Amino acid sequence: MMFRRVTRHTSFLTRVQSRHTTILSVRKGDKVVLIGDRQVTLGERIVAKASACKLRKLNDNVAVGFSGSTADAFALMEKLENKLNDFPDQLTRAAVELAKDWRTDRALRRLEASLIVCGREETLEIDGQGNVITPEEDGIVAIGSGGTYAKAAARALIDLDDFDAEKIARKAMKIATDIDVFSNGNWDMESLTRSTSTIKESAAPASVTGNEGKETDKK
Repeated sequence: MMFRRVTRHTSFLTRVQSRHTTILSVRKGDKVVLIGDRQVTLGERIVAKASACKLRKLNDNVAVGFSGSTADAFALMEKLENKLNDFPDQLTRAAVELAKDWRTDRALRRLEASLIVCGREETLEIDGQGNVITPEEDGIVAIGSGGTYAKAAARALIDLDDFDAEKIARKAMKIATDIDVFSNGNWDMESLTRSTSTIKESAAPASVTGNEGKETDKK
């Protein structure tokens, strides 16, 4: 009986503490960047692994980062991948369908993980309660124990002209992982670029006079 209690407590502790990480997504200009540290911490002090990849590319158009139980996160990513196959090029629809299953399926409701899902045009957070959350206008999303620090740092840098999405992500992660003891300085990064047609559409002015609005190819 005592062994069962210890086992149950250890399993719960492992699941809870494995949320100790920093995952950040920054969207600026034509690019979205997803970056995450590689440290896995058990309990409050034990570093179980310093080289665990917490990012995954589901296909050419979708990248995912996770915090929480690794096994649970992979189970959710597999289900999200299946939803994307059912609803190709409809990331929000696929995420909402996953969230519906998460909230109604008894097995899924036991999964303890949070996801940041990045597409070429949109970023979503799927939290541990099965909610689908869109980012604020700045396009910054962060999860994990260092997420608050990373988000604050990224917001401070987002309006700087000489900082693109990747530079913001790297600088914000450096700040966050220096503060958060449950994250380390080893990072993985994935990036996606918006489609050319969408970039032209968003950049086009309402009315064009003279030479305004003409595109120039500097390459």
